Amino acid sequence: MIRSLIREKQRGLGLLRSLSGGGFALGHNVSHFPKGISTLCSKCPSRWSLLGKLERELKEHKIDEAWETYNNFVRVYGFVDQSLVANLITESSYSSDSKSLRMASHLVVRLSKERPVLLKSGVTTKLLLSLARAQILVPAARVFRVMLEKKILPPLEILQMVFLHLVKTEIGTYLASNVLGEICCSLKEGRVNRTMTRPDVMVFNLVLSACVRYGASLKGQLIMELMPVVGVAADAHTAVIIARVHEMNAARDELKKLEDCVDMVPVNLVHYYLPFYDSLLSLNFMFNDIDSASRLLLDLSELYFRGRNEQRSWTVSIGSDNIKKGLKLQFLPQQLHKDFVYKLSQRQELLLHKNGKFVLTNKGLAKLITGYKRAGRINELSRLLISIQEMLNSPDKSSPCSQVIDACVYLGWLETAHDILEDLVMENENHSVCLSSYALLLSAYYSRDMVREAEGLVRQIQRLGFDIKTSTKISDSEDEHTSNLASSISQAMREEEDGGVSLHQFNSSIFFFAKAKMIEDARETYRKMQKLKIHPNASTYFYLICGYSSLGMFREITILWGDIKRSTVNRNTVYKRELYELVLLNFIQGGYFERVMEVIHLMMENDMFLDKWGYKTEFLKFHRNLYRTLTLAEAKDEAQCMRLEHVKAFRRWAGIS
Repeated sequence: MIRSLIREKQRGLGLLRSLSGGGFALGHNVSHFPKGISTLCSKCPSRWSLLGKLERELKEHKIDEAWETYNNFVRVYGFVDQSLVANLITESSYSSDSKSLRMASHLVVRLSKERPVLLKSGVTTKLLLSLARAQILVPAARVFRVMLEKKILPPLEILQMVFLHLVKTEIGTYLASNVLGEICCSLKEGRVNRTMTRPDVMVFNLVLSACVRYGASLKGQLIMELMPVVGVAADAHTAVIIARVHEMNAARDELKKLEDCVDMVPVNLVHYYLPFYDSLLSLNFMFNDIDSASRLLLDLSELYFRGRNEQRSWTVSIGSDNIKKGLKLQFLPQQLHKDFVYKLSQRQELLLHKNGKFVLTNKGLAKLITGYKRAGRINELSRLLISIQEMLNSPDKSSPCSQVIDACVYLGWLETAHDILEDLVMENENHSVCLSSYALLLSAYYSRDMVREAEGLVRQIQRLGFDIKTSTKISDSEDEHTSNLASSISQAMREEEDGGVSLHQFNSSIFFFAKAKMIEDARETYRKMQKLKIHPNASTYFYLICGYSSLGMFREITILWGDIKRSTVNRNTVYKRELYELVLLNFIQGGYFERVMEVIHLMMENDMFLDKWGYKTEFLKFHRNLYRTLTLAEAKDEAQCMRLEHVKAFRRWAGIS
């Protein structure tokens, strides 16, 4: 009805603007309006009747009707008073209707720009939690950011719950990590009230564990680096989670810095760090460092006898130990919050915890065997197996030695199996192996007509005083275990990739140089990779961009972007979303808007989530007035004309008026 009256009266643009949402200040009397407006308003419900209607509908929890009444009121009279706004948003927060929740979030955003005085922190907190709980993620992030702009955040318990709900999905994790980064940036720059809630270690653990869960390990690296920036100390949960982050990023040097601290935990907490040691062992295998892997296994075998109970905190450097202004993460290895509600899944890929001790899984044992066999160091493998077996007090049938010998026979590695048997006798005359292992090898020799080898093994058996005829049958369970280990060895051999170790080593160097701001060394390392035809991965580019960004070298990032695009085409691959987001944010900051739109289109083509609010905020932070009033006709040259087009395209895409 109102719109038809507008068309009938045609009282000019000013009238249209007031009726379409511009509104009038509170307290205006209809008698003071121009004649056309006064006539129109006389045909509408009065201000007080609409307010009364809205109040009744809210009391009766008629949320849909309340929104309709509110919108009618705003079109004619402007915003309602603070208490009614608060009640409307609160009622919407209690509603299970996603439409009402979204309308409330839009209202909060609008009020933050036009009437921030009408917003109460308690009201926005309720709405934020309801949006997060309902998995209405983008509006939730908007409300979160509005609160941060007002320098208020929910109480810590609510803050933890909001992050808990946000990180339940992949998109929610992207938003949660970005919002957490913005909170930390505000804290670092002092753009907060003293009373504003600060995120604690549980908030960081929630976001970090979600980064692991959704494969955003490079984002996890950045989140971890925010902890020392805002003075949050890592706990036992953090150590386990960032171990996985480092494993996914192949950052072995970084993880090794935590090892000494973790080794100091008391015996009753050692088992909790199983995933930590699993990740460290995995990285040793990844780098083909069989010596470090062996030392770790021996250390773990002794750990329960040397565990300490030092009540102290540790400081762990991120990047180089020699950087004077480098990041230092405080770590409390014995602090374990039992109410942590979103634990990282306890992986058991390489290690298990049985009967109070760490033992290798088939996969772990397979990687150990293939590593030593590839290096031609079977004698050392035998000695290691003996040491582990003695520490574990394993019975012969379940001992690592017997398992390895049987698996080698199963794979046809008869010489290797025989070598290990001889090593066992040489190393310790009192050490015995299950008789079935001798019988299995002997049977394999006879089946392959290896008579000379069979006769030699028989003599060895006789010298040991065994009667080969007493027991030559292998149980079904032993045979199944042997075949499983043999399958794991075959799989481990297939998974080995040439050049992978070199790539990880180069990336470790680039990470170190980038953190130390030794950018020329980082760039030279990258060039060396190219000369050796070692293909960079997402981590390579990510570390380089972080290094360039820390020094404001945006032009160099544009050159690197060319390499990324060529690599994408040549190798027919698309890198992680977190790499493209990092590139995009740096291009926005550096003002390279043709590249900005390029990255946006690439992400859209590959169905990658784009956090528009975050990119919009970054633009307004550095380029709020860029080409705001300039027209194409006023551009100096073709280059400025093109740049103006790209800036306008970004403004339209991001919704910047």
